[in-house]
Amino acid sequence: MLLRIDPTSPQPLFEQLAGQVRTAVVSGDARSGDRLPSARDLAASLEVNQHTVLHAYQVLRDEGLLELRRGRGAVITAHAAERYEQLRRAISQVRDVARELNMPLSAVATMIDTPEEKR
Repeated sequence: MLLRIDPTSPQPLFEQLAGQVRTAVVSGDARSGDRLPSARDLAASLEVNQHTVLHAYQVLRDEGLLELRRGRGAVITAHAAERYEQLRRAISQVRDVARELNMPLSAVATMIDTPEEKR
């Protein structure tokens, strides 16, 4: 799994990292038992502060997606894969319906980001 950041994005760096890990789990690119790079190594490769990576990892740990093991690093939990399987199926159905309606996925993403009370 390749993690990247966009320093020009208004989204905080730790949220960018956490979001990419979530996306990898949902898409199946990251599976139960997969290890993420150590916070030190990832911070060095992305040229960010180690605490930024640790913050992202802690957020994901609090969500139940990662298990942080001293000396072994961050590991995707079995719970993460199970938790997102339902979401993965729902997203697949939404894509299918969008294709049937000839609706671009960018429009679907906008609908998802728009609070329900504003729709």
